[in-house]
Amino acid sequence: MLYRLILALRHFAYDKKIKKVCQAEVPTVCVGNITVGGTGKTPHTEMILRQLLQSDNWAFRNIAVLSRGYKRHSKGFQLVPRDGSAFVYGDEPAQMAHKFPSVTVAVDKNRIRGCKKLVEEQNAHLVVLDDAFQYRKLAATVNIVLVDYNRPIHKDRLLPWGHLRDLPSRIRKADAVILTKCPPYLEDWEKVQWRKQLSLRADQPLFFTMVSYNTPEAVFPEADPHFIYAQRLVLVTGIANDAPLRSHLSDTYKIIRRLDFSDHHRYTRGDMRKLAGIIKEIPTACLMTTEKDAQRMRDVKKVDDKVKQRLFYVPVQATFLSPEEEAAFTEFLLNRLGTPKD
Repeated sequence: MLYRLILALRHFAYDKKIKKVCQAEVPTVCVGNITVGGTGKTPHTEMILRQLLQSDNWAFRNIAVLSRGYKRHSKGFQLVPRDGSAFVYGDEPAQMAHKFPSVTVAVDKNRIRGCKKLVEEQNAHLVVLDDAFQYRKLAATVNIVLVDYNRPIHKDRLLPWGHLRDLPSRIRKADAVILTKCPPYLEDWEKVQWRKQLSLRADQPLFFTMVSYNTPEAVFPEADPHFIYAQRLVLVTGIANDAPLRSHLSDTYKIIRRLDFSDHHRYTRGDMRKLAGIIKEIPTACLMTTEKDAQRMRDVKKVDDKVKQRLFYVPVQATFLSPEEEAAFTEFLLNRLGTPKD
């Protein structure tokens, strides 16, 4: 009740303009949630970047991503280079900088300052805000809130007894809601039911996405691609929930060992030595991890060559359940952003 009261008073202060709210000089897209981790913010941020880069309006403009850089070991505003370290900048910003060389990626806990620097120093025409729905000091042009299909908010509770970091009613303040990690097909009546359960406004669009796994890729250049075709696999993860990935990989591999670290785990030489020990026991096995874990593993110095040869990650993408739904979301997003200013 105390946590609920604090949240309610905070939102009241911002809603009634008791606390100051700023807007960036350029359009901003906020990708956020109201639960603790695991809704797929990074894949959806990347999905939005792809849509913007493919659009006529924004393809030739300067697009930027601003993140706080969770668990990074640096302070203030920082531009993330393409080969940036997850230790210095955070795993998610480092991942996006690596995958989108034409996009400026920056980290700053102060989102107002971060946007200002991106506009004034990097000439950004649009900023995508990663995980900023609770940052009430900055009003985004478009707020997109993600809800995990497997963790519906109407069945959850506020911290510390549940996973909700914000009031469930805040979902009605979003410009659009995306139900993530859905099964590949949903009946129309199921979609209607979800709208009712989430208590959305009549004019509030609801979209549905699923997780798509791509072909495994090497973590290190020394990797031997033949190990991708091994029958046995050791799974190494440091994410909120690896169950969907385990389910996907079990269709192809026999998972004989699993190393499950805490979310955003910083890998050490000791962890890599443990993997080298497993390789000695099971020399024919492949080592598999996630894309975010791969970013953190690259920071470890002096990794055994046998580990490098066998270590791969599974790229993840967020995709809509149908081409029609993707087209509807793209139209919604571009209409809300309007025409870029020269």
